[in-house]
Amino acid sequence: MKNENRGWSIAAHISLIFYTVVVIIPFILLISASLTDQKAIYANGFSFWPSEFSTAAYEYIFSANSGIIRAYGVSIFVTVVGTISSLIISALLAYPLSRSIMPNRTFWMFFIVFTMLFNGGMVPSYLVWTQLIHIKNTVWALILPGFLMNGFNILLMRTFFRNTIPAELIESAEMDGANEFRILRSVVVPLSTPVLATIGLMQSILYWNDWQNGKIYITDPSLFSVQNLLNRIMEDIQFLKTNMPPGTAGAINALPSESARMAIAVLGVLPILLAYPFFQKYFVKGIMIGAIKG
Repeated sequence: MKNENRGWSIAAHISLIFYTVVVIIPFILLISASLTDQKAIYANGFSFWPSEFSTAAYEYIFSANSGIIRAYGVSIFVTVVGTISSLIISALLAYPLSRSIMPNRTFWMFFIVFTMLFNGGMVPSYLVWTQLIHIKNTVWALILPGFLMNGFNILLMRTFFRNTIPAELIESAEMDGANEFRILRSVVVPLSTPVLATIGLMQSILYWNDWQNGKIYITDPSLFSVQNLLNRIMEDIQFLKTNMPPGTAGAINALPSESARMAIAVLGVLPILLAYPFFQKYFVKGIMIGAIKG
């Protein structure tokens, strides 16, 4: 039995190592291509080491008129404020749903599950956010629509609260005179770090990678997020290459289109890659505990 378990352990490690290599290789190729001269890419294709080292793609993206620094500021603000707001709203809704004493709990659960299955569509949503709430061309257009409250996150948090927080601990706090808000703040939240970190990481990724809200609701360049700005830069390069006027073929071909495409991907994904290791242990624990059926 011991040898059999050891064999399974070795096979699992080999499989995970293979999977890790398969995942890492595309990132190495991505970074290498972003640091390769445009002409070398056309001549030799992509490689795992730059055949002709060049930072032209990054210089083009970080040029003085690109606004990339401001876009990073917008994305950081949206990600931080949106994630914190989402966690607060989700916890305020998930906690009462986890309490058996809440009246009409099934009725409210139905509405949460309903939002996971159906939505009004893009046009009604656009009319509500722009004509009724008036968030067009404001930073709140990148925070409110879509991600601020997610039914799956609420169910995950509710299940964690029900299965992990001892009912006796809540009853003890009630006997000491604590109200529901005090119990949530002083008892439930401190014991819920895994699920909060898990949902926070997922929300951060959603906010950071979001480009659709900016595409729909933002036309002011000063409010572009990183994803929107990088997408706009790529569209500008493609437009120039497709519609180049006579006599400018040389200048247009000099634009680092392929290497810029790779550099854009690197700049878009790098912050999340750097942040993920700090949340990984909470992410795994939160998923395992919160996934238990309540």
